[in-house]
Amino acid sequence: MPRLNVHPTTLLIVWLLLLIGVQCLNGIALAAAFLLLPALGMAVLRRGVKLVWRTRWLLVSLLIVFAWGVAGEPLWDGPLAATREGLREASTHIGRLLLVLIAVAAFLEAMPLADLLAALRGLLGPLRYFGCDADRGVIRLMLVLRYVETLPRPRDWRTLLDVPAGTACEVLEVNQYRMRWSDHLIYASAAIVVTLFCFR
Repeated sequence: MPRLNVHPTTLLIVWLLLLIGVQCLNGIALAAAFLLLPALGMAVLRRGVKLVWRTRWLLVSLLIVFAWGVAGEPLWDGPLAATREGLREASTHIGRLLLVLIAVAAFLEAMPLADLLAALRGLLGPLRYFGCDADRGVIRLMLVLRYVETLPRPRDWRTLLDVPAGTACEVLEVNQYRMRWSDHLIYASAAIVVTLFCFR
């Protein structure tokens, strides 16, 4: 049984709505969200730090683009001065991205692989009416995620060509749960809360 007796697809939908809600945070609300992060536990924070480290150059790029690309009051006299408004925009967008990365870490840490595949299968299920195979999409996405997680960091790109092709068969386990009325109520309520919060 899934945790909290909730369908994995419901958890995935609520998580996606949470990511949308994060994009509406700024100022004090954004800072308060960071104060709540220790409640997620050290395992989530450690995984989140790894994700942040992997995106460090993206974070630096955001800082440069906003700090030096947004017009406003310069921080110092000179032609290469960053602006206060640019730094404010950069801190907001970087803070939101950091919260998204922590949310990804929390989701991956809390959801077993079988439940994650079940959640993706349920989310992609309606695409069957358009001729798409949800099962194949779930398996391909899982393989991509696994490849990204286990990809070595060679100093020479040619070492990637030396990796032998795997020949062992693998069995994937996907849990199957029945959607209940409480699941629909949960993500409908979450959608209403996020909508009211973002368009207040």
